[in-house]
Amino acid sequence: MGSLNRLSATVAARKLAAREITAVSLLGDCLERISERESAVRAWTFLDTDAAMQRARALDTQASTGLLHGIPIGVKDLFDTFDMPTSYGSPIYANHRPAADAACVALARAAGAIVVGKTVTTEFATFHPGPTRNPHNLEHTPGGSSSGSAAAVADWMVPLAFGSQTAGSILRPAAFCGVVGYKPTFGMVIRVGVKMIADPLDTIGVLARSVPDAALFVAALTGRHELLIDRSTVEVPRIGLCRTFEWNRAQPETVAVLEDAGRRLRASGANVREVTLPPPLVSEVAKSLSHENLVHRKELSADMTKMIDAGLAVSPQQYDAARSLTRSCRAMLPDIFNGLDVLVAPSAMGYAPSGIAATGDPLFNRIWTLLHVPVVHVPVARGSHTLPVGVTVVGAVGADRATLRAAEWIHARLGGSEQAHG
Repeated sequence: MGSLNRLSATVAARKLAAREITAVSLLGDCLERISERESAVRAWTFLDTDAAMQRARALDTQASTGLLHGIPIGVKDLFDTFDMPTSYGSPIYANHRPAADAACVALARAAGAIVVGKTVTTEFATFHPGPTRNPHNLEHTPGGSSSGSAAAVADWMVPLAFGSQTAGSILRPAAFCGVVGYKPTFGMVIRVGVKMIADPLDTIGVLARSVPDAALFVAALTGRHELLIDRSTVEVPRIGLCRTFEWNRAQPETVAVLEDAGRRLRASGANVREVTLPPPLVSEVAKSLSHENLVHRKELSADMTKMIDAGLAVSPQQYDAARSLTRSCRAMLPDIFNGLDVLVAPSAMGYAPSGIAATGDPLFNRIWTLLHVPVVHVPVARGSHTLPVGVTVVGAVGADRATLRAAEWIHARLGGSEQAHG
């Protein structure tokens, strides 16, 4: 058929279950796309096409093993894999071979997923970039730190990929690459076997091409089948339009897409009201990378050592005060969401910046990670240089099902089906 790689994960899963397509044919089209485009996009650090095809053949002889039966996925190179090298984006770990999969990778395999390879991450999932380019415009950054995952999904190489977020490492690359990024409520997806950068913040999530696809992936990883979206959502969400404290930093394209979203969602029948966040609204990286800093400092980038040194300069008293303020902010969330199902907020300052020497600013993402809430970036349109722009849908802690359903409704009303070019 030659175009199975363009199927959504939910449609592909349904066709695989009905034996309308095979895992071998789906994987074959994904591998063909990777062969065509990888030299330009550079989304992968490691590929094992033979092992992936062997697994696809085995799955085609079996009854369905789970929600992801026969679905090819990418695994961010921050996640341990027993059969592939895991370098965490650093030359320090160039030949590192973990003994076991990260728990979430093991769960994905148990649900029937086919791990095609490891996707590029920035150095220890911070800001020093890898070689990945934005598939919409190769002269622009794909964002970080889940850069390879976002680019691989956007460029039709795989329908699903793992991401993780400490500040904006799912939302920002999703925004820049024009795909759906879903960061669940903190702790929903188990983190064992994933390199920790900031334990109170690090959250496992996914990159996908639609909200139902993202829901499918996380449902498979968590056993929460209530997250699945098997038909279009008809319930109209109550929406708060939230520009956040950083609105003065938003570029014209972000201002335009958020203002237009408010108008269009009201016109679609949603109750949309303005929301202003209360006024109250670090050193984790330095502590988490103590071994690398003390033993392998010369192999760290200048960006990394600067970040570590700044983190080590934070006093215990300053750190405790920041944690206390964070707890106070989280306690305000029920009042913020009173009478609302979700907030709609900016995803990024603007389009993906030119060049790949930096990954962009997570300015509009950090607050949601800090508050531990579920967030879904949905792409809305493309503008300058064919680059995408979209919005973030924010839910209350633990309200992932409602957040995903609202995000699907919003995505459909805003017409955001844009993905990477063919």
